[in-house]
Amino acid sequence: MASIKRYPWISHFLGSPTGYVVHLQKGTVRHQGVGQAFWYRPVNSVLSEVPVDDQELPTLFHAITRDHQDVSVQANVTYRFIDPVAVSARLDFALQPAGPGAGPAPATGKEQVATIIGQLCQSHAIDQITTTTLAQALERGVSQLRTVLTEALRADTRLASTGIEILGVQVLAVRPESDVERALQTPVREQLQAEADRAVYERRAVAVERERTISENEMASQIELATRREHLVAQEGANARRDAEEKAAAGLIQAQAAAERQGINATAEANQIRLVGEAAAAREAATMEVYAGMEQATLLALALREAAGSLPSIGNLTITPDLLSGALAGLFQNPASRVVPAAGNATASGATGRSGI
Repeated sequence: MASIKRYPWISHFLGSPTGYVVHLQKGTVRHQGVGQAFWYRPVNSVLSEVPVDDQELPTLFHAITRDHQDVSVQANVTYRFIDPVAVSARLDFALQPAGPGAGPAPATGKEQVATIIGQLCQSHAIDQITTTTLAQALERGVSQLRTVLTEALRADTRLASTGIEILGVQVLAVRPESDVERALQTPVREQLQAEADRAVYERRAVAVERERTISENEMASQIELATRREHLVAQEGANARRDAEEKAAAGLIQAQAAAERQGINATAEANQIRLVGEAAAAREAATMEVYAGMEQATLLALALREAAGSLPSIGNLTITPDLLSGALAGLFQNPASRVVPAAGNATASGATGRSGI
């Protein structure tokens, strides 16, 4: 921004790199350009400083669509002054402040440019929006308005004659009223909420499916364990049964062996007894054959000897007359007829002798 140092009857001006100064003295241009520095007399001089850098002008206005809906348009216009001398002649960019008692200061050049461009933008935007519905304005209004406003402002003769060049127009938003906007957002919000609910339900369904899979796996594991336990119990039972059968078979074999052993022992014992009996019988038979040819007295003597060997010790012996008479009678009988009776008498005498003891 330019700076002015004031002295009595004279002042000094020092310009800025972005301000184009026009010094008029008695209606004649004495100095002009960017970054000027000069002395001047305030009583007969007029200074105007026109910015030559790019200017940004935000604007906001309302329009009615074809279906009678109010929309607000927010735009931003970029412009610059390409002919500062013409601008200073058409618009007020004076640097001289108003003196005391001069009333309110008039509108500055920037305010005038903002009013001109804002009215032009609003006029052309309204012409465009009135031909579209609210849905079309919200859907394609930004791009359409940007094109329409850029072409209209660049082709405007007043701006061109004033020395204003439009560099660009940006339409930032085309929005309906708040109630209408909320109503328009409701279906989308409901759809998004439905999508969110569907995602939640799908997530829950996936969780339930996973839990079911886990439960099925646990149940399958339990069934597998029960099956294996059943096989183990069956195998243990089969092993116990096989063990019992083996023990029973071994016991049977042992019993059969014991029975066979007892049979063999009994047979051997019976054979032994039979052989002993046969031997004893043969000996008795041989003895009887020997005794058959012996005399009665000899047999009596042998019987007495055998009886004496088996009898206990005799302290005294009593011989009765009957025993003596019988013995004497036997001595005088025939040898052939006294063999058998002699044995009988010997037995009787032996018995009598034992009884008399």
